[in-house]
Amino acid sequence: MADEKKERWSRRDYRHPAAGWGAALSVANVLKGEGEWIDGPRAVFRMNHENGGFDCPGCAWPDDTKGLKLDICENGIKHVAWEMTHRRAGKEFFAGHTVTELKTWSDHDLEAQGRLVGPLVYDADTDRYVPIAWKDAFDLVGRHLRGLDSPDQAAFYTSGRLGNEGTFLYQLMARELGTNNLPDCSNMCHEASGRALTAALGTGKGTADLKDWETADALFIMGVNAASNAPRMLTALTEARKRGARIVHVNPMVEAAARRAIVPHDFVDMALMKATPTSSLNLRVRPGGDMALMRGIAKALLERLETDPGAVDPEFIERYTSGFEAYRKVCADTPWEELEHQSGLSRAAILEAAEVYHRSERTLISWCLGITQHEHGVDTVREIVNVLLLRGNLGREGAGPSPVRGHSNVQGNRTCGIDHRPKEEFLDRLASVCGIDPPREHGLDTVGTIEAMNRDDGDGGRVRVFVGMGGNFVLAAPDTSYTAQGLRRCDLTVHVSTKLNRSHLEHGREALILPCLGRTEKDEQRTGLQATSVEDSMSMVHLSVGMKRPASPHLLSEPAIIAGMARAALPDSATPWEDYVGDYDRVRDTMARVLPGFEDFNRRVRLPLGFRIKQPARELVFLTPSGRAEFSTAALPDVVPADRDVLVLQTMRSHDQWNTTVYSDDDRYRGVRNLRTLVLMNAEDMRARGIAEGALVDIESRSKDGTRRRLSGYRALRYDLPRGSAAGYMPEMNALVGIADYSTQSDQPLMKNVLVRVTPAAAG
Repeated sequence: MADEKKERWSRRDYRHPAAGWGAALSVANVLKGEGEWIDGPRAVFRMNHENGGFDCPGCAWPDDTKGLKLDICENGIKHVAWEMTHRRAGKEFFAGHTVTELKTWSDHDLEAQGRLVGPLVYDADTDRYVPIAWKDAFDLVGRHLRGLDSPDQAAFYTSGRLGNEGTFLYQLMARELGTNNLPDCSNMCHEASGRALTAALGTGKGTADLKDWETADALFIMGVNAASNAPRMLTALTEARKRGARIVHVNPMVEAAARRAIVPHDFVDMALMKATPTSSLNLRVRPGGDMALMRGIAKALLERLETDPGAVDPEFIERYTSGFEAYRKVCADTPWEELEHQSGLSRAAILEAAEVYHRSERTLISWCLGITQHEHGVDTVREIVNVLLLRGNLGREGAGPSPVRGHSNVQGNRTCGIDHRPKEEFLDRLASVCGIDPPREHGLDTVGTIEAMNRDDGDGGRVRVFVGMGGNFVLAAPDTSYTAQGLRRCDLTVHVSTKLNRSHLEHGREALILPCLGRTEKDEQRTGLQATSVEDSMSMVHLSVGMKRPASPHLLSEPAIIAGMARAALPDSATPWEDYVGDYDRVRDTMARVLPGFEDFNRRVRLPLGFRIKQPARELVFLTPSGRAEFSTAALPDVVPADRDVLVLQTMRSHDQWNTTVYSDDDRYRGVRNLRTLVLMNAEDMRARGIAEGALVDIESRSKDGTRRRLSGYRALRYDLPRGSAAGYMPEMNALVGIADYSTQSDQPLMKNVLVRVTPAAAG
C-alpha cells in the first residue's frame, strides 16, 4: 500500500460558491467509489428525517424544523458512504498482515480496508490480530478489570458517536466499577464552552435553537469553518442573508462559507447556478485575538452610552445580571491601542462590527474550536456572553449563545453522564435509582489519562486498562508519540470500532478490537428493531433508526458490547444489563428517572422531531450563586509572541476529512490537491524567512515543559492569513502539541495556539 504512485500536488484559489455543484459532484464520486449506488441514494432520503430516519453520524447540527426532505450535506454523505462501504476487513486480511507492517500504512489506507466483521484479539507470537469469540473477549476484559488494585487504574474514553442509551450504560458501568475516569472528546473541543457558560449562566450549553437562527437580525460566526465542519449551517446563513440579516464572520482565514454558497436542496438556485452571499463582514482576527475583538465591541457600546441611552439594555442589566459596573470599568481601562494590537484588527474594523451589533434588535453569537482551543478559551467565551448581556440578547427569540458542537452526539454524551467531574446531584440520583454507590472523587480527563498511562508502576495512579468507545484516540489526542507510548504501556487496550485505525496498532500487552454496528445499520434485539437517541448542538433529543442490514452477522450494538463487558467485570451486579440490551426502552425508563429534562423520555422522544431539553437560562433562570447572569472581568491576554520569528499555528481539518478520518489528500475549498503535509503561511512571513512557494520546510515547536518537537519536509504554501500566524492539518500536526500544552482554564490541548518556528528544510 505504501509504494503506490502519488499524483503531484497543487494549490490554487477556490473561487466557486460553497456547496453547490462542487458538492454534488463530490458526492457522486464518493458513492461511485464505495459502490453504493443503491443504498447510498436511499440513505440520502432517510438521513436526518423524523419518523424512522437515522441521524447523520457526522456533525451535530440540528435537523431542520420544517421537515426538509434533503436535510443533508456533502460531508454527511461521505461519512455515511464510508460506513456503508462494501469492503470488509476479515480474518483473511489480518492473517496476511502483521501489526508491524500495518504501522507503515497511511491512516487512509487502514480505514479503506472496510468494515470490521468480528471481534479480534492481538496474538503477540505472530504479531497479528486473530479472531476471538465474543464471550472470550468479554471474559478477557472482565479478568483485567477485576484484577486491578483500584478501579481508577482503568479509563473509559468515548468519542461523540455513541448514542444516549449506550452513553448512559457506559458511565453506569464505570461508576459501578468505582471510577469517574471518563475522558471524552469534549475534553479536547468544547470543555471551555461548558465551563464558561456554567459560570456565566448556570448552564453548560447554548440557549439558542434553530428557530433563533431563522429569526436573528445579526449572526456572529466565530472560529468555525462552517462549509466543512457544519455544512448544514450554510442553509441558515443563506436564508439569513436573503431575509436581510447581517452576518459577521470572525476567523484568521476567510473560509468558503464566509463568501457565498448554493444550497444543494434549493433546486432553482442549483439550476440557475445562483449563489447567495453568506457574509456582510469578514474580520481576519489574529489567532487568539477574539477576546480583544469582543471587548472592543463592548467598549464601543459603552462609550456610545454617553450620548445614546439605547446602546445597551439598562433594564435587562439591572434585572438579570451581576457585575456590570466592574465590567464597565474594565472596558474603560482597556486602551484601544491594546485592543487593536491583540485582535490584529484596526479600531475602524472593530467599530464596524460594533455598529452591526448595535443596529441589531436580536443577535446570536456562534463559535467553535477557534475560540476554545486557546489558553484563555474560558475567558473568551465569557466575553462573548458579556457582549450578549449588554444588549439583553438572552431569553428571547433570535438571540443568545450558540456553540457549534462537532461530533453527532458529543453533547448527548455529556448530558447522559460522560463527565470526569460529575455533579453531586447527578451522582445522588444515579445512586438512588440504580442502586449503586458511585465514586465522588473527580476522575481523569483526556490529558490526565494520557499522563496516567505513562506513569511508572511505583508512582501510583497508573492507568493499566484503556477502553475506547469509538474514535481514534491516538490521533485525536495531543502529543501523538507520547499518547501512543501510553497505550503500549497498558496491560489491556480495548477499542470498540467499525473500521481499522491507528489506535488499534498502538496496543497494550493484550488488546481487543470489538466491532460494532454503525448508525446506518438495523439494530435487532430480543424485543425487535431498536432505536437510539442523540442530542444535537441545540439540545434537541430525537430517535435514530438504522436502515441497512449489518455489515456482518457477528457485529454487536454498542449497548450490547458495554453490557457484555459490564457483566464480565461485575458478575454479581444487580443492574439488569441483559434486559437493558433486549429493550432500549428499559434503558430510557431508567434515564428518565436519573436525568433532569428526560422525564417521560420514551413518549417524548417518539414525537416527530423529538423534544428539547429545557435550558433554564433561556427562561432567564440563572443557576449561578447570585441567581443572575454573571459579567466576567478577566484580564485581556497577551496573544502576540514576543519573538517576531515565532508564528502562532492552528491545526484544522481539510474539507475531505471528518475528525481523524481522511477521505483523500484533497482540500477543495482551500484549493489543495494531493497534499496534507503542508503549512499555510502569510506571504510576507514566507519572504522574511526566505521560503519560496511550495518549498520544503521544517516546523519546530517548544512545549511548556521545555521539550521540542519537529516535523520535517512539509511544504509551505501562501495563504491569506494575518501576519504572524500559520495553519496546518490535524492529526498530523498534533505531534507538535506537547502533553504539557493545555489550558489551565479548561485543560483543553492548545490545538489552535501552537507556537512554532518555520525554517527552510535542512539539507539532506
